[in-house]
Amino acid sequence: MSENTYAAAGVNIEEGDRAIELFAPLAKRATRPEVMGGLGGFAGLFKLGEYKEPILAAGSDGVGTKLAVAQAMDNHDTIGIDLVAMCVDDLVVCGAEPLFLQDYIAVGKVVPEKVAQIVAGIAEGCVQAGCALLGGETAEHPGVMNENDYDVSATAVGVVEADELLGPDKVRDGDVLIAMGSSGLHSNGYSLARHVLLEQAGLPLDGYIDDLGRTLGEELLEPTRIYAKDCLALVSECDVATFCHVTGGGLAGNLERVLPEGLVAEVNRASWTPAEIFRTIASFGKVSLEEMEKTFNMGVGMIAIVSPEDRDRALAMLTARHVDAWELGSIRTKKEDDTAGVVMQGEHSNF
Repeated sequence: MSENTYAAAGVNIEEGDRAIELFAPLAKRATRPEVMGGLGGFAGLFKLGEYKEPILAAGSDGVGTKLAVAQAMDNHDTIGIDLVAMCVDDLVVCGAEPLFLQDYIAVGKVVPEKVAQIVAGIAEGCVQAGCALLGGETAEHPGVMNENDYDVSATAVGVVEADELLGPDKVRDGDVLIAMGSSGLHSNGYSLARHVLLEQAGLPLDGYIDDLGRTLGEELLEPTRIYAKDCLALVSECDVATFCHVTGGGLAGNLERVLPEGLVAEVNRASWTPAEIFRTIASFGKVSLEEMEKTFNMGVGMIAIVSPEDRDRALAMLTARHVDAWELGSIRTKKEDDTAGVVMQGEHSNF
């Protein structure tokens, strides 16, 4: 008769410990002076610095079905960057500086090397964002998830002084919309992208696509750009009302969330050309522009709403930081015939 053990039930504590040994040095890259103690405690400790009236901001997120692409390609070292981006770039919308992040990794079976790859990406994302990886949890779920499956989520916490809080109340008539280019699909719209490109068109992930200049899998796994440091740099030098993180729901849907009553954002499609991956999805799937704009970022990952006096300064700063940036549109008073908070005008040159 076989002995009943935790390992026999599908949970291998020894492999979990080995995963920690592998990723601990990687996680230590992502730290800040305020971090107290190290990995392995029951709670992550972070000493809040000197603030007059600090407001904490918190956000939780995941990366959706982009995970299916990573799992299909057996490439797990960038998905963590996406995870960090989804969390920290929500925080900076209100002007908060990301302080720390805690992750949660659920796996069907612990494969130490795979878990270490995932954490390596999370640590890299935290370094890019300037926040600490304060801790996390890796949970093995036999019987709930298939052995090769996993899911990731995280919560990020940031801080902003009360008198420096950004938001819709600071947006004014005449303000300028400054777009920051995305690195690709980021982490939204993958269910539609996979349905069109993989299921309907039958394109292989390892197949080279001339228009993309690389394989489809490489394009789909391109890490989400992290804008946190760029946004905070703008706030320190420019009159910024707020930001808009363009994620699920598209540009218009997210931009409307940061506008006050009585004001409308006019967006000029002719001001930029969406990357080839968006045209590829629209072409193969015969997806309408309206549906594309509701689903994908269409090449705009973050928007800064700045005063017209600081337009040139903002563009110059972002260019100096190697961020593709341009004037996207402007804010105006709402008219009687306006039916939406965001008015999309003009046409893209490639749509």
